[in-house]
Amino acid sequence: MPIYLGIDGGGTQTTCAVANDESVLATIVAGGSNMVRVGEHEARSHLREAIVKACDAAGVSPTTVEAAVVGIAGASVPPVKDMVASMIHDLVPGDIDVVGDMVIAMEAAFAGLPGVVVISGTGSVAFGRNERGESGRTGGWGHAISDEGSGYWIGRCGVSAVMRALDAAEVTTLLRVFLDAWNLDSIEQLLQKANATPPPDFPGLFPGIESAARAGDKIARRLLINAGNELARLASIIIGRLWEEETAVRVALGGGVFAHSPQVRQTFWSKLRAMRPQAAVSFKIIQPVMGALWMARRMAATARD
Repeated sequence: MPIYLGIDGGGTQTTCAVANDESVLATIVAGGSNMVRVGEHEARSHLREAIVKACDAAGVSPTTVEAAVVGIAGASVPPVKDMVASMIHDLVPGDIDVVGDMVIAMEAAFAGLPGVVVISGTGSVAFGRNERGESGRTGGWGHAISDEGSGYWIGRCGVSAVMRALDAAEVTTLLRVFLDAWNLDSIEQLLQKANATPPPDFPGLFPGIESAARAGDKIARRLLINAGNELARLASIIIGRLWEEETAVRVALGGGVFAHSPQVRQTFWSKLRAMRPQAAVSFKIIQPVMGALWMARRMAATARD
């Protein structure tokens, strides 16, 4: 029976699923493989680790894979697409396609039908496709200038909010949360870490912010509300570009921020409904790797015809 691979290469983690025509045999998670985020060497290492471990868990050899689809940021740029394919072509002899992370997210959410998918993980982006096949994106231009509402954005804004709170003598538990998360002892060390080059692990601060918000920290809650509002704006812009005002639009959510923060989800829904009443939001968090897997099966079937 043919074997297929679907891979979602994110900035924080790489998810690889192995399947045959009937079922998913194994799914594993390795380190991040977004080259912009982790560099070429780590991206290659984590991609290959994910494939080897997933195939081992499934009880198959990578050499038996008929088709593999990798979804990763930057794949619309030919050098990135070719580089990612070259990282695994000696490991996986079957057909390999490298597509944007937004593409596999859309397939996971809508299987080729119209809609908008909003992703908030390490980074953020909104991508839509209408009934005429027209598509577009908003956001996702990198953590230095964009990625509003993402884990990176929340973490970076969190450190800024803590410093403003200290200036204003405002009480927050986040200072201790951040010092513990980064294993630091003082505000001075926090400032040095936050302003370092390359930047520190801002997305790693998100779980602590989420926990603090649930425990009642007002600044943490405000950060999550701001994130939900920013993500809703991204969705609203793409809906306005691709659909008439009265047209119903399905909206799907993906990424760790949406998955782990009820506050972000609720704020997103409320804000988007206020701006775009025609939006129908599903709170079932999509798994983009399943979109990659579905595309791999389809690619293999097309090649056989």
